[in-house]
Amino acid sequence: MQAKALLTHPSPTPPLQNPNLKLRPSPPLFTKKSTLSTPRFHQSFLRSFSRNFVPQNQSSKLKRYCISLGQELNFESNEALVEEEEEEKEEDEEEVRVEIEAEGLANQSIWNQMKEIVMFTGPASGLWICGPLMSLIDTAVIGQGSSIELAALGPATVVCDYMGYVFMFLSVATSNMVATSLARRDKNEVQHQISILLFIGLICGFLMLFFTRLFGSQAITAFSGTKNAHLVPAGNTYVQIRGLAWPAVLVGWVAQSASLGMKDSWGPAYMMIEALNKKGYNAFSISIPSLNELLAVLTLAAPVFVTMMSKVAFYSLLIYFATSMGTHTVAAHQVMLQTLSMCTVWGEPISQSAQSFMPELICGVNRNLSKARVLLKSLVTIGATLGLVLGIIGTAVPCFFPNIFTPDPKVIQEMHKVLLPYF
Repeated sequence: MQAKALLTHPSPTPPLQNPNLKLRPSPPLFTKKSTLSTPRFHQSFLRSFSRNFVPQNQSSKLKRYCISLGQELNFESNEALVEEEEEEKEEDEEEVRVEIEAEGLANQSIWNQMKEIVMFTGPASGLWICGPLMSLIDTAVIGQGSSIELAALGPATVVCDYMGYVFMFLSVATSNMVATSLARRDKNEVQHQISILLFIGLICGFLMLFFTRLFGSQAITAFSGTKNAHLVPAGNTYVQIRGLAWPAVLVGWVAQSASLGMKDSWGPAYMMIEALNKKGYNAFSISIPSLNELLAVLTLAAPVFVTMMSKVAFYSLLIYFATSMGTHTVAAHQVMLQTLSMCTVWGEPISQSAQSFMPELICGVNRNLSKARVLLKSLVTIGATLGLVLGIIGTAVPCFFPNIFTPDPKVIQEMHKVLLPYF
């Protein structure tokens, strides 16, 4: 009977052997969706199994657990992807910004850069030509009057011109330091450097003024020798007149070089002080440098100083030996030397271009080594071309137009002897 009753009235759910036993889902099994398709029979079986053998509250917990875990993993992965995309976007924007800033530098061809250099060196050439041009005019004017006075200019120009090259380090240091500071966008440092270099230039100018006043005749005698004592009076007069301008000359070098360091080659042509004031710099500011600042200037200017001293020594020896060979020889040497100085000074604006443009490309905000290499090629190309042209002109003038400097046939004959090595 019992068996028949069980058969006729089956239990809706099979009895559990252990009523405390609860079915718990395995998280790893349901957190990841299978990529394989499930047959329809298995899907229905699983749905019936979960509906019949899992309690309602456990089923809801299982659903919540699976959904929350999957959402958490998806949120974390999405956040990581968003952060990576933002970082990549920022890097791309930074690269684009740098490329846009350097576009005017990196994308220029060598011809465009050569044009830029010529536009800068054109006005700057006037600054460097003034000194040799005045000496050449002195040579032409004095040579028309007397061969002795023309010969006296030889040792006199050693004291006036070649000793001035010793202080060329002021010009080089000023333009280099100003250009480097401007590349760092440090306006206060620029003003301070101009101030201390103006002070150094002023002191050096007064030292040269006192030297020419006290030892001018002795210096000329040392170069001309006892055999040419008749050259000393005329040469000393020339030295004393030009010696009065030493303070203004050296201060002017510093101020002009400061303007060139700012890549402004037109400013000195109009008015030196006004150009500096318009740029926001006090042109009348002169500061006494400290020992460290003085050492910094000397460290930068030491190679230039040694080079100029070697140049001065070489040309001084040339004049010394030319003076010992007689009046006509030293007169011819003076003409040829001043013509040479007039031609070689055209290379100084190219050197100034390198000092003004290179610091920005090597250590400035817009640092670009490829552009620096292009600039170097441009400068070398311009220098070689200019050297060839000036060599031809500088040799042709004393060859075909010697009467511009002197009517003395003996002096002209001495000039023509050295035309081939002179070229």
